[in-house]
Amino acid sequence: MAIPDYETLMLPVLKLFADGAKNVAECLPAIKHQLAITDEEAEELLPSGRVTVLQSRTHWARTYLSKAGLLESPKRNLHVITALGREVLAKNPATIDNKFLDQFGSFTAWRTSASGHGEGVGHVPEAVRIDDNQTPEDAMEAANRLLESALRDELLGMLYDLSPQRFERVILDLLGAMGFGNGNLANGHLTKTAGDGGIDGIIFEDALGLDAVYIQAKRYAPDNKVSRPDIQRFVGSLSGEGATKGVFVTTSDFSREARDYVQRVQQRIVLIEGQQLAALMLKHGVGVRVRATYTIQSVDEDYFA
Repeated sequence: MAIPDYETLMLPVLKLFADGAKNVAECLPAIKHQLAITDEEAEELLPSGRVTVLQSRTHWARTYLSKAGLLESPKRNLHVITALGREVLAKNPATIDNKFLDQFGSFTAWRTSASGHGEGVGHVPEAVRIDDNQTPEDAMEAANRLLESALRDELLGMLYDLSPQRFERVILDLLGAMGFGNGNLANGHLTKTAGDGGIDGIIFEDALGLDAVYIQAKRYAPDNKVSRPDIQRFVGSLSGEGATKGVFVTTSDFSREARDYVQRVQQRIVLIEGQQLAALMLKHGVGVRVRATYTIQSVDEDYFA
C-alpha cells in the first residue's frame, strides 16, 4: 500500500511506544510490517534526498503526539509514552488525528497560540494551522512556521543535554553570529569555570573592542524560571567589573519580578528566554543547517513587454 499520511500513523506509533519502542527508528520496521509497506515504498525519499517519506511521516506523528502530551522525551532520541497516552489507548480509539488531539490543551496551544514577548529580540511568531482554504503561498508560510515551531523545541531539547560549559560556548557562538565582535569569535571568550564571579563570557560589541558585553548563561529546566535574585547577582558582577552591558540567557524563562527589576537597574541588560534563544539560533544558523530550499517563481512581465 502507499505510505499513509502522518495522521494515520499516529495511533500505530503510540501503540508501538506503549509496547516499548524507544525512538522512531525502532518503530519503522513494525510500521512497515503492520501496514504492508513494500521495500520500494519504504525507500522512497523526500525531494531533499536525505530522509525517506516513511521516516518523515513517522517522525511528525511522534512530534504531534508529544505536543499533545501523549509522549515525552526525557532525553535526546528517547521517547516514552505518558500516563495520559496510556489512558488514551485504554479507551481503544479507532483512530488518532489532529481533530482528536485538539482535545488536549498543550496541543492546541502549540498549534494556535502566540509565543514570545512582542516584536523585540528573538520574537517568536505564532504557530498556525494549515487548511484547504489557503493559497499555496499561504500554506507554505504556515507550514514553515509550524516547522520552525517544532524545530525550536527540538533545539531546546538538544541544549538541555549539553554540559554547562558547552552551553556557554553555544551562546558565545550565537552572539558572534549575530555580529558581536564583528562576527570574529577571537573578540570574545569564556571565563574560567571556577571563580568566574557570575560572568560566563565576555564579547566585544565591535571589532575595535570599544565596549564589552558580559554574558550569563543558565541551562535551566522549563519549570525553573530565573528569579530576581539571579539577576541581582548578575548585576552585582557587572558592577564589580565596571561593566554597563550584559546579556542573560536561559533555556527556561524569567519571572515577572526578574523582568521588572532589569528595567530599574543602571546597567543595560537584555534577557533572552528559551523560545527566543531557539528562534535566534534558527535566524542566525547556529546549530542548524538547511535541508531543502523551495523557490517560488512568478512570471517576469517585463520580459514579455
